[in-house]
Amino acid sequence: MDHLLKLGDLTEEEIVQILDLADQLKYEKKNGIPHKHLADKTLGMIFRKSSTRTRVSFEVGMYDLGGSALFLSSNDLQIGRGEDTQDTIRVLSRYLDGIMIRTFDQEEVEMMAEYGSIPIINGLTDYAHPCQVLADLMTIRERKGTLKGLKMAFVGDGNNMANSLIVGAIKTGMSFAIACPEEYKPDCEIMNWAQNNGDFLCTTSVDEAVKDADVIYTDVWASMGQENERAIRKAAFKYYCVDGHACSLAKPDVMVLHCLPAHKGEEITADVFEAHASEIFDEAENRLHAQKAVMVLLMKKEK
Repeated sequence: MDHLLKLGDLTEEEIVQILDLADQLKYEKKNGIPHKHLADKTLGMIFRKSSTRTRVSFEVGMYDLGGSALFLSSNDLQIGRGEDTQDTIRVLSRYLDGIMIRTFDQEEVEMMAEYGSIPIINGLTDYAHPCQVLADLMTIRERKGTLKGLKMAFVGDGNNMANSLIVGAIKTGMSFAIACPEEYKPDCEIMNWAQNNGDFLCTTSVDEAVKDADVIYTDVWASMGQENERAIRKAAFKYYCVDGHACSLAKPDVMVLHCLPAHKGEEITADVFEAHASEIFDEAENRLHAQKAVMVLLMKKEK
């Protein structure tokens, strides 16, 4: 593993390696055991999209690991004024030990990996959100003891979260069902891959998707950058809500996860959110530990 661009690039063994190390680093942090694996290393964090969890978890993670993190807003870089991405990354590769980028186009992340000489971590694109899904898998394994044989159901937009959850779930032995409107399906290539490599269902019926699920997952109806579509999407997703009825069709011990921020009363009811808040905020915390594991595995290597 040289970069984390999307989960499709990783093997099941590499995903499990990340999760195992994340568990270890979480234990060490909780017990005050130093783990300065990245002493004297510097991570550059490029943000074309703003963030709460991504920025704070990567900054704190680098501090815990003995390194430092630089916040690089695209508004403050020449990349925001038209400098070619391939030129920017070739310069930054001379200064830094790794880059995390949160942006719109997956192609920008892939180009950085092609032209740079340091590890590139995808902090989010419109296509994929691998860091979030690693934290999700970590949380499910903590709570359920395993991933293999579980069923995950996703309710809502077939967006970057759905794309990455499909791959992460199937690569680790879970089955996956998504309920979404016909015009908001996940990436067609990812769905084709899923159908050929695991137990996968895409349906317009929430009831069908969540039946006997071990985990129900949802996300906002309009992601960052889609604010101008909010009214259209609100109408399209009116019935795609994780509520008490949906949970009653799942397993009695169903987990409910949400990558946050949540719009309670839209994709999830307030009562379901609060009933599963412990799981959801464990999930948010695990961004820190999963990303630390990724950084150690990528950046501990010599440049």
